[in-house]
Amino acid sequence: MSEMYVEEIRKFLPHRYPFLLVDRVLDCTPGETLTAIKNVSVNEPFFTGHFPEVPIMPGVLIIEALAQATGLLGFRTMSEEPSNDVLYMLVGVDKVRFKRQVVPGDQLMLKVKVERRASVVWKFSCEASVDGEVVTKCEMLCAAKPKDEL
Repeated sequence: MSEMYVEEIRKFLPHRYPFLLVDRVLDCTPGETLTAIKNVSVNEPFFTGHFPEVPIMPGVLIIEALAQATGLLGFRTMSEEPSNDVLYMLVGVDKVRFKRQVVPGDQLMLKVKVERRASVVWKFSCEASVDGEVVTKCEMLCAAKPKDEL
């Protein structure tokens, strides 16, 4: 199964509103790539302060949406079943570039690709785009850690 709706996404990620930033997975090839979307609504709580007159999605939240997409890809790669005893954590972000603003009404396309895996640490190349135009690119390091080791 490659497509995932929010009910299934919530089984894999511990995030909840207002911090769950992946609305749907369009395609997933475990061990390789995942494509997901985040629908950006004017009702997002961060727009009340960033910025009230010119609402722009904070770049750190675009990075977080990409990190959540890597978590979904990591969990789908390790197993088809969600694991309640493992937490998938962002441990590094490199080569970040912001190329365009994300505003209410945009649909953020999230594409993540496994570059390599060494033990519990994964490296991903990530890209977010709107209407085919690149918004953000980066590399991410994530680690799957048992909750009892945190």
